[in-house]
Amino acid sequence: MPTQLPAGNQPKKPSRTASPAYRLSTGSPLPFGATLHRSGVNFSIFSRHATSCTLVLFRPEVDEPFIELVLDPRANRTGQVWHAFVEGLDAGAQYGYRFDMQPNPNLAVHRFNPSQILLDPYAQVLSDGLEWGAAPTTTRPRRNSVIGNHFDWGKDEPLNIPLVDSVIYEVHVRSFTRHPSSGVTHPGTFAGLIEKIPYLQRLGVTAVELLPVSEFEESDTDRANPFTLKPLRNLWGYQTTAFFAPNTAYSSRRADGEQVAEFKSLVKAMHAAGIEVILDMVFNHTAEGDEHGPTWSFRGIDNSTYYIVDPETGKYLNYSGCGNTVNCNHPVVRDFIVDCLHYWVTEMHVDGFRFDLASILGRGEDGAVLKNPPILERLAYDPVLANVELIAEAWDAAGLYQVGTFPSWGRWAEWNGIFRDDVRKFVKGDAGMTSALATRLLGSPDLYETSAREPYHSINFVTCHDGFTLADLVSYNDKHNLANGENNSDGCNANYSSNCGVEGPTGDPAIQALRLRQQKNSAAVLLFAHGVPMILGGDEIGRTQQGNNNAYCQDNEISWVDWRMAESNGGLLRFFQLMIAFRKRSPLLRRERFQLHGEGGFHITWHGVKRMQPDWSAASRTIAMQFTQLQQDGPRDDIHFIANAYTGELEFELPQIGEREWFRLVDTAQPSPQDIAEEHQEFPLLSQENYQVQPHSVAIFVAK
Repeated sequence: MPTQLPAGNQPKKPSRTASPAYRLSTGSPLPFGATLHRSGVNFSIFSRHATSCTLVLFRPEVDEPFIELVLDPRANRTGQVWHAFVEGLDAGAQYGYRFDMQPNPNLAVHRFNPSQILLDPYAQVLSDGLEWGAAPTTTRPRRNSVIGNHFDWGKDEPLNIPLVDSVIYEVHVRSFTRHPSSGVTHPGTFAGLIEKIPYLQRLGVTAVELLPVSEFEESDTDRANPFTLKPLRNLWGYQTTAFFAPNTAYSSRRADGEQVAEFKSLVKAMHAAGIEVILDMVFNHTAEGDEHGPTWSFRGIDNSTYYIVDPETGKYLNYSGCGNTVNCNHPVVRDFIVDCLHYWVTEMHVDGFRFDLASILGRGEDGAVLKNPPILERLAYDPVLANVELIAEAWDAAGLYQVGTFPSWGRWAEWNGIFRDDVRKFVKGDAGMTSALATRLLGSPDLYETSAREPYHSINFVTCHDGFTLADLVSYNDKHNLANGENNSDGCNANYSSNCGVEGPTGDPAIQALRLRQQKNSAAVLLFAHGVPMILGGDEIGRTQQGNNNAYCQDNEISWVDWRMAESNGGLLRFFQLMIAFRKRSPLLRRERFQLHGEGGFHITWHGVKRMQPDWSAASRTIAMQFTQLQQDGPRDDIHFIANAYTGELEFELPQIGEREWFRLVDTAQPSPQDIAEEHQEFPLLSQENYQVQPHSVAIFVAK
C-alpha cells in the first residue's frame, strides 16, 4: 500500500501547489518510462553510476516544480534501475529527473549535474510544444509529459507489402508542404502530409520514408545565412533529443499528447491509402554533441553507458561526425534501441526503419568494428520486428563503408550507394561503365548474392536528401553551398554530376531539353533495375536546391517543394507515374531471388548495337538487354532495354521474337507524351529489325 511521503521525500522547495493527495510507494522497475495506471503513475529509469536520483514533478505552464521526490536507493532502486509509483498523479503531469554521483572519481567521464533537470530517454511526449525554430528557455526547459495512449485505430493493420514490390518515396515532413503553393490547411505538419496522400497515390509509390520525426533540436546552430543574415535551422532532424516522442513542431496541434495522435492519424491515413510508413532513425548520435555540447538527457543520466568515451579522459569517440557516438552495443543501450523500435511498431503502427549511419551499430564499446554485432543480430531475429523493413545506411562518418558487406543474417537491406554512383557515371556519359551498370540492373549480385541476400535487399537510388536533387544533378558540375555559412567547405565533392553545358539556370532550349532527358534517363534506369527503387521527394517534378548538395540547414525555398512545378513540369511527373505503374505490373522487373540463367524460365540476354554482341569494352557507353520469362501455362513475357550514353545517335538491332512484335514503351528522347506510353497504348514500330536510339537516351520495348 502507498504511504504518505516520508520525511526524506518532502519537497526540497515547498510549493503552494503541492498536494497531500499524492503518495509515494516503491513502484516497479519495469517497464521503463512513465506508465499511467488507474491510481497513479509508475516511473522507472536506468542509471548505473548515479548515487542519487530525484523525480521532479511540474504542473503544465508553471516554471517551478511543485514537488521533488528524492528516491531512496534502498526502497526505490532495483539493481541499476530507479523507480517509484506516485499515487494520485494523472495524465497531463510533467516531470524530469536530477541525478548525482558522490563521490565522482572522474568528472570528465561521469557528467552528473544535479542542478540540471533531465529528459527521460523513454519519454513519449515532450511538454510545452514549441513553434518551429523556438528554442527552449533556461527558465522553462523541455520536460517529459505523462500521457495516455487512447486512439481509435479502427481496422488498421500492417500492410506487409513485400519489399520486392515496394517503391519508396523519401520525404521531409516539413519541407513537403511548407511552401505557400502546397495548398494545405496545416503546412509543414503531419496533418499537411495527410492532405497530400492523394498525390502520393496518383504517383504510385508504396511507401514513404520520412526523415527523422522524433523530437530534435532545430535551433542548435548559431550560424546565419551569409546572404540573408537569417538564422540557419537544423531542418533535416538528425539531432535527436527524445527517440520515442514525435516532434511537436510537426504537429498542427501542440497540446501534450496531440502530436502523438496526429502522427497516428498520419499512419492510419497512409495505410488506408495502401502506403507504408518507414522512419529514418538516428541511433548513431544524439543532439548533445561533444564535450562542449548541451546536456538534455543521456549525458546527465549515465554518460559512460550511453556514449562511447575514452575511459580516462572522457573524450567522445566521434564516428558520427556530430560530436558523439551512441554506445549501441552496450547491453542497456541495445535494450533501449529495441524498446524504441517496438514502441514505434506496436503503438504507432509504422512499417519499417531506415538506420542513419548504420555502420556505427556495428561498432563495439571501444569503437572497434565487430564481426557479429549483437544489436544488428538482435534486430534481425527480433520476433516483433519480423515483418518490418530494416534498411541500413551501410557507412559512417569515420570512413567505414560496408555496402554489400553489412552484417545481415539475410535480413538487412541496404541503401546501395554503389548503385547511385555507377548509374550517375553511366548516365552522364563516362566511358567503361557498361559492365557496372549491367550488374546494378540485375540487383547487384556482386554485393548481395554472396551474403545470402536477394535483389530486394538492394535499395536503389540515384538521389536522396543528402546530395543533389535529380534536377541539380544535371544542372551543376559543382556544389554551391555558400548559403550554409561554411564557405562551401561542407557537402560531398564527388557528385558525378554534369551541368549539360552551362552551370545553373539557363534559357537555352537545347540544354533544357538535354537536362530533362537526363532526368528521365535516371528515372528509367532506377525503375527498371532489379532491387527496390527509392525516389527523392520532389524529383518527379524537377525540384531544385539551386546547386546546394547539403541543404540540411536551409529551411526556406531551397528545401521546400514548390508545388507549382507539378504543372510546369507535368511531363516529367507523368513519366515518373507511368514508369512506376509499368514496374508494378511487370514481374520481370521485381525478381525475388538471384537465379541461375534459365532457372524458372527466366532468361537474360545481352546485346549491343548488333544482336547478341554486347560491348563490354573500356570505351563502351551503351547497353542493351532482354528479359524473358517463359510461362508454362501462359504467354512468353519479353522486355528489351537500351541505353545510349554517347553524344551521337546509334542504330540498334532488335532481338527476334517470332510471331510477336516489339512495341515502344519508352523513348526519353521523345517529347511528352510520346516519351512513355500508357498501359495497352504502347507505340508501334516502323521496323522490327532495328531502332534508332538518340544520344543520351533510354528506350524500352515490350513484346505483344
